[in-house]
Amino acid sequence: MKYQVFLTNEAEEDIMDIYNYVSTHDLPGRADKLFDKLKDTCLSLNEFPERGHDPPELERINVFDFLEIHYKPYRSIYQIRDHKVYIHCVADGRRDLQELLQRRLLR
Repeated sequence: MKYQVFLTNEAEEDIMDIYNYVSTHDLPGRADKLFDKLKDTCLSLNEFPERGHDPPELERINVFDFLEIHYKPYRSIYQIRDHKVYIHCVADGRRDLQELLQRRLLR
């Protein structure tokens, strides 16, 4: 059975922020390609969303409600509920994400 995939407003903003950064600091064509790949990666969760793994930052504080997949170096953090996938965050994995994930996901 296929899952429905939803990007939260924050996740959509994350992708746009990444796009804007790359288009400013790299070739615009690369930003377009990256945008498409990030969206495709997120939308691919409609099949086998359980393939993700626990984000280590959340695992350290015993939170196991979220999973993540990668389009390196970017990480998409999501939750599965009732055959729906909710993507909460798309972030550069080279950043320290501990505070961001706690602030955004554990409100």
